[in-house]
Amino acid sequence: MAATENAPVLSFVVPLYNTGEGLPRLLDAFRALSLPETWELVLVDDGSVDSTAATARLAVADFPAPVTVVELARNFGEHAAVLEGYRHARGEFVVNLDDDLQNPPGEAVKLLSHLRESDAEVVYSRYAEKKHHWARNVASWLANCCATFLLGKPHDLYLSSFRALRRELVERIVVYRGPYPYVDGLILGATNRIATLEVAHVGRQGGQSGYTPRKLIRLLLSLLFDFSVMPLRIASVLGVLLCALGALILAEVVLETVFVGQRQLGWGSLMGALAVFSGAQLLMLGLIGEYVGRAFLTVSGKPQSLVRTLTTHVKQPSA
Repeated sequence: MAATENAPVLSFVVPLYNTGEGLPRLLDAFRALSLPETWELVLVDDGSVDSTAATARLAVADFPAPVTVVELARNFGEHAAVLEGYRHARGEFVVNLDDDLQNPPGEAVKLLSHLRESDAEVVYSRYAEKKHHWARNVASWLANCCATFLLGKPHDLYLSSFRALRRELVERIVVYRGPYPYVDGLILGATNRIATLEVAHVGRQGGQSGYTPRKLIRLLLSLLFDFSVMPLRIASVLGVLLCALGALILAEVVLETVFVGQRQLGWGSLMGALAVFSGAQLLMLGLIGEYVGRAFLTVSGKPQSLVRTLTTHVKQPSA
């Protein structure tokens, strides 16, 4: 994604997934933009099962700015789609936003302006009032708590998918080719120049969120196992604590036998102790297995994303 002489100043990256009838509204919102700088739009179809990609290629025929339509071979997830969009973005400043217009393009311009006026390398949005579904809000809260604990995220930083980045930072993070990407984890590992800006957040203009409970769980697992070894350290601490507990129980049994005499142990307490220790062992094996499995898939070349088609539209100058 090397810069060229004719590269635009601004790039808008939008991942699409079954956008359907919302695509014309999305494009109309960008058509309404009035910017003094040159800009481009990068649309990444993340394996939609409807005609989103074909509709996008037809709808941008009269678009007032250069458009790149990237069609992925299947659904790889939002973070993989965003990284693929970054790889095809040519602008000096890049902002990505969702296709549901909950973040209007006008607010994206505010993010970009704030980024250009500051020395930050990335600007995250924050909302006075979020309009997401309550389940999405709970998942976002949990992901932010995990990022604070595992990745060292500042407590006052909200990791939003609506963010603006300088090109230098984009070039540092797109080199990651692991099969389980987490964009915010890559950003936190690549820079400490982070700023925030409060922007408007509106209700969905149509359709429903592409985030299912399964996808939210996969995202949390990527955060846990791909950018931190903290779960392994927690498992080690848990093992030490259980060993100490076992030693205390053994000491208590020996002392009781010496001073009181052997007693008939209760079946319930014995089974309870076995359940605790066995469960802890299985938990630790599961954590180790998750790391080993992900390392195996990375080494074996599991793709982060695969591009089926790439279409570029450049507005022809009027005669």
